[in-house]
Amino acid sequence: MMPIYETKADPLEASFTAAVAAPAVLPDADLATLRSDLDRLTLRLQRPALSGTKAVSPERAAFTDRYLRKGLDTGASELKSFSIGSPGDGGVTVPNEIDTVIDETLKNISPIRSIASIVQIGSANYRKLIAVGGVASGWAGETAARPTTATPTFIEIVPPMGELFANPTASQAMLDDAMFDVEAWLAGEIATEFARAESVAFVTGTGIGQPKGFLTVPVAATDDTTRAFGTLQYLASGVDGGFPATNPQDKIIDLVHALRPPYRQGAVFVMNSSTLARVRKMKDNTGAFIWQPALSAKQPATLLGYPVVDAEAMPDVATGSLAIAFGNFTAGYLITERNTTGILRDPFTNKPFVAFYAVRRVGGTVINSEAIKLLKFSAA
Repeated sequence: MMPIYETKADPLEASFTAAVAAPAVLPDADLATLRSDLDRLTLRLQRPALSGTKAVSPERAAFTDRYLRKGLDTGASELKSFSIGSPGDGGVTVPNEIDTVIDETLKNISPIRSIASIVQIGSANYRKLIAVGGVASGWAGETAARPTTATPTFIEIVPPMGELFANPTASQAMLDDAMFDVEAWLAGEIATEFARAESVAFVTGTGIGQPKGFLTVPVAATDDTTRAFGTLQYLASGVDGGFPATNPQDKIIDLVHALRPPYRQGAVFVMNSSTLARVRKMKDNTGAFIWQPALSAKQPATLLGYPVVDAEAMPDVATGSLAIAFGNFTAGYLITERNTTGILRDPFTNKPFVAFYAVRRVGGTVINSEAIKLLKFSAA
């Protein structure tokens, strides 16, 4: 009788046999790796989320459930330092999904942010070169020589920056409540406080540890051809602390046409509610109001055909005040910001309440003094 030999033809089956015959005890490093691989495999084999449910990233879940609610470490990948110079301050970076909610809310309720240019930066400072007067050009025939054009003058713009912070507070009982949406609450509180501070800084900021507002730059009555770079032009109303008694709307028309035609595309009026109440009552020579209400929710109300931005940080009409601005703020004002918000959880200072110290670096300044005009309520 011939002997019978069994051959393992399947390599996979052979590997299983070898694994069974292997020692039962694995080194700690191999055991940790195996457990990590099994955890990942388990996550992949889980049933997909039902239709209509929201997928949550692990970083976002760890930030909300571990750090915000319990104050536990979210992992080394999420730890960031608040201070650029000293990395010992600690803090946790807000996940991108929550940072996006903060950004969208800021755009909706921060008036100047909604019309200015915004640049996201990754370093401490941002510099922009501006060609004063533009680049020289000329005309020439097909075969004619091209003369050398004048060399433009460049000026470096460095928007002043500062730490914008907010400090919303919640009780520990609120955080322990599973039905309390701590993520939405925190994003809303941070965005509201940030917007309130920004609204003032972008208009009247000093430029020292904060953005430089467009009303704090130098102003002059001279036009664009003779005025120094970085100085905004103002038009006088002709009356100290008010509009002229007759045809007050003419001063607003003069303000519009003081802006050069290239900048009028996309230009807006900026004033506060008190000034806007005065302007809405003005009529032209035919008796029609120069203010036109919006025809739909998506269309803004217009003044002489241009949108109006209601900014409460603008001054009231008073002697010498710059209460009305008109211009293309996309071309005239630049906002710089680091696109991450840091959070520091503080459960000790005001027990039993938990404070969340949120911070972001924000800057701003005028980059084109020809794109913004001001109406000054003075005799000259």
